[in-house]
Amino acid sequence: MVFGLDPHLFAAAFGVALFAGLVKGALGFAMPLILISGLSSFLTTELALAGLILSTLVTNVAQAFRQGARAAWASVVQYRLLIGCVVLAIAASAPLVNVIPDRAMLLLLGVPIAAFTISQLLGRQLILPARHRARAEVMTGLAGGFFGGISGVWGPPVIAYLLSFDTAKAEMVRVQGVVYLLGAAMLLAAHLGSGVLNGTTLPFSAALVVPAMLGTMLGFRLQDRLNPDKFRRATLVVLTLAALNLIRKALIG
Repeated sequence: MVFGLDPHLFAAAFGVALFAGLVKGALGFAMPLILISGLSSFLTTELALAGLILSTLVTNVAQAFRQGARAAWASVVQYRLLIGCVVLAIAASAPLVNVIPDRAMLLLLGVPIAAFTISQLLGRQLILPARHRARAEVMTGLAGGFFGGISGVWGPPVIAYLLSFDTAKAEMVRVQGVVYLLGAAMLLAAHLGSGVLNGTTLPFSAALVVPAMLGTMLGFRLQDRLNPDKFRRATLVVLTLAALNLIRKALIG
């Protein structure tokens, strides 16, 4: 047994974390989405949630500070409303992790994100005017934080928000890192309290940090080579596939 799992299951978890890190480094997101989607295919949803928490925290430290502490702090100040709403909603929804049925949670997250990304890929690009930014930040932060608390995944609503305001690639990746880092810290605290992270699941979560960071470092090299248009399209494609997989799992069990 490896961290309470059969060796072949741990090896599969290692591979999922490595791939999630690669996508994370290249596009700036999708680690929790890939981890919860991949790990829950052969582990319980609660163990999958525990497994992603430390990897999400550590890789977002690397992403948020990749351009320096000054740039990271500037993003905190500029997006403070979004960040505050994410953190508050995570704290409020984390106790519901054992209340909301798995299928309902997957559908609630997958359906709206798939609808948004597919419409974008079909050419119906949604660019919102700046005057709606504050309202959009509140709605996005609350929605993302709600899903983050119960599933560990709060990235899709945040990405949809950034795409809707046509955010530049470098800024988009940095802002995601900052938002996800602060959200991950809250998620860690919330689930130390909820019992999802405990003496059994915490070592497993820590073990997945190694492949996650390795994949992230490789992904950073890919990110630097992507032009903005390809970056946006790749972001939408990965987000669509992940959302459709969540819907598939909700429908077939």
